[in-house]
Amino acid sequence: MNHLVKVYFCDGVHLIYGYEGGKYWCKKRVSIRSAYGRKRVNCLGFLDAVSHKVETVMNDTYLNSDSVCEGVKNLRQQNPDEWLYVILDNAAYQRCKKVKNCAAELNINLIYLPPYSPNLNLIERLWKFLRSKILANKYYDSFRSFFTQVHNFLSVVHLNFSDSLNSLLSFNFQCFDSNY
Repeated sequence: MNHLVKVYFCDGVHLIYGYEGGKYWCKKRVSIRSAYGRKRVNCLGFLDAVSHKVETVMNDTYLNSDSVCEGVKNLRQQNPDEWLYVILDNAAYQRCKKVKNCAAELNINLIYLPPYSPNLNLIERLWKFLRSKILANKYYDSFRSFFTQVHNFLSVVHLNFSDSLNSLLSFNFQCFDSNY
């Protein structure tokens, strides 16, 4: 019996509804409208390491262990017969007993990255790409439109930007000789 193995990279991102500056130089000063307040989109993403499809759990409150459990349950529902590995960072709400028990019940393997190593988590590169494409120098007239734009972008990013993602999300990691 052959089983397909799927690897997901997991991380949360917190996007503030307001102005995020881009990297542009101009001769004349330009004013860009901006929202006010502290509302934010909280998104826990699960990036398929091969297809670059992103599964999300999104809200406007906060991410916690329930968010992670919801995400791994969704992964298991979508992949009932595959061996699943989820690579996570060391956020407390991802390392807690509740998440570990939930993953064990669903037969999902959790792999935790070493502390302070965001460069090993592929989804961090996706968050930077997301910021450059839909946040930098953009104004959204309502929080709802901002939330919807983030959701829609992540739903189709693997289709609309496949060439960019194939380059950006490659498995090129710098390795060091263990003798050093």
